[in-house]
Amino acid sequence: MAMTTHVDIVSAEEEIWSGEATMVFAPGVMGELGIAPRHTPLLTKLKAGEVRVRGQNGEDDSYFISGGILEIQPHVVTILSDTAIRADDLDEAAALKAKQHAEEAMKNKKSNMDFAKASAQLAEAAALVETIKKIKDRR
Repeated sequence: MAMTTHVDIVSAEEEIWSGEATMVFAPGVMGELGIAPRHTPLLTKLKAGEVRVRGQNGEDDSYFISGGILEIQPHVVTILSDTAIRADDLDEAAALKAKQHAEEAMKNKKSNMDFAKASAQLAEAAALVETIKKIKDRR
């Protein structure tokens, strides 16, 4: 039996996933993080992208997060995000529409505040579209 660590993925609305994993991959702001059981404690920011949780069966479950915080303790990994969505619940058409809407908002900015908000929305929408493509390519 493989060594595991407990993983919790939590959004602002609900707990998305909780269970044992042999490996977790998360989109850190400085690059992708690979977290194995008994990893050194760490607290870091996450950017929008895909979180993969490798179960005891060796298969990966994927989730999209809008960014957030990752806390690693020797036997517990916690991912806190405003938005977290299971891969099976991702809607490619809606993601492409959100990306297009954000791109239009960037062009039609009226102030620096509008630009900053549109830029953040575009980054999140682009990460969502990229996550969907990665998941489709693995299937």
